[in-house]
Amino acid sequence: MSEGRSIEDLLRPLAPQVLGVLVRRHGRFDACEDAVQEALLAAALQWPEQGVPGEPVAWLITVAGRRLADLARSEVARRRREDTVAARIPPHALFVAGPGEDGGGQHTDDTLTLLFLCCHPELSPPSQLALTLRAVGGLTTAEIASAFLVPETTMAQRISRAKQRIKATGATFRMPGEPERAERLRVVLHVLYLIFNEGYTATSGPDLHRPSLTAEAIRLTRQVHRLLPEDGEVTGLLALMLLTESRRDTRTTPDGVMIPLDDQDRTRWDRDLIAEGTALISHGLAHHSLGPYQLQAAIAAVHAESPSAEDTDWAQILILYGILDRIAPNPVVTLNRAVATAMVRGPRAGLDLLAELETDSRVPGHRLDAVRAHLHERAGDRETAREYYRKAARGTLSLPAQRYLQAQAAKLA
Repeated sequence: MSEGRSIEDLLRPLAPQVLGVLVRRHGRFDACEDAVQEALLAAALQWPEQGVPGEPVAWLITVAGRRLADLARSEVARRRREDTVAARIPPHALFVAGPGEDGGGQHTDDTLTLLFLCCHPELSPPSQLALTLRAVGGLTTAEIASAFLVPETTMAQRISRAKQRIKATGATFRMPGEPERAERLRVVLHVLYLIFNEGYTATSGPDLHRPSLTAEAIRLTRQVHRLLPEDGEVTGLLALMLLTESRRDTRTTPDGVMIPLDDQDRTRWDRDLIAEGTALISHGLAHHSLGPYQLQAAIAAVHAESPSAEDTDWAQILILYGILDRIAPNPVVTLNRAVATAMVRGPRAGLDLLAELETDSRVPGHRLDAVRAHLHERAGDRETAREYYRKAARGTLSLPAQRYLQAQAAKLA
């Protein structure tokens, strides 16, 4: 990992902590978010040369706080001079204790409160997702736009409007009470799910994984689980993340080539994460009504407990996907159900099911083409499979996925 990547991985989980402190102190979400972004930029430029300060959160809080003060005075020249001065102050001298904080550099982690603030009921669900991914997940506007399949300019406008709406509501920075918290929880869980997915399979770039994102999604979900330990869907989401994350180190070769699930070395899967995830979903299924995250976790558990690809209980997985497609219809679920159908009833049955998705614009095109290619290959239609592998490769911005799909096409030439 390069030094630049190391600094990025360090800054990502710190950003929501710093933003939470500033919003709690000053209450101006939009201005605070802008100030935090400038502090992160200063850190990215200075820490590789000057070293990471002993109290990185305190450093960021102070630099961002000074930026807020600069904005209030609205004197551009003075603002830039003070930014330079702030960046040169020794790290040990930067932290100033705020309300509720002691002078020893300790601070409250307000990330979870920030998470619920971004899911404010005055925001539309798409705006809630986008704002949380930006402020809490640390994704760039381009990454969020890719996840929502919209232009980057559209997403930038959506995030800007969401910040302005938060400001206009006069929302206080506190954890919502029980009725309101329950309403926001569904969006909170979906946001955490999207953050994890972007980290586990990046939508673009040279790396298949972004471990800092999966780690942050798991950390935040653990916090929600501690707050709501008896919520079945919170338990299910945490279990799903842990069971999925257990396979991360076996998904690529040392030089970054993607390895499909059936070819992974299962002896290298993280048994501790599997044990924890399996225990969570076993408890959830025994004590709570079925929900989408619990069902996905149950499917992940079937894979995790199979000693080999050949021993996978695809019949059970097909049943679980059938239930999931009934209680939470979704084209991606149908896509996965088609794979399970092919494993149980043959590739032609899976291809017939894919026909339902032909006109569904919500399905990522490269995902649908990749599954088509796989099923045509299993059916013995090598030429059609090769064309779909090529088409799928052209449709993805992930370089590891492109290389894998191109290699599959070349194998069938």
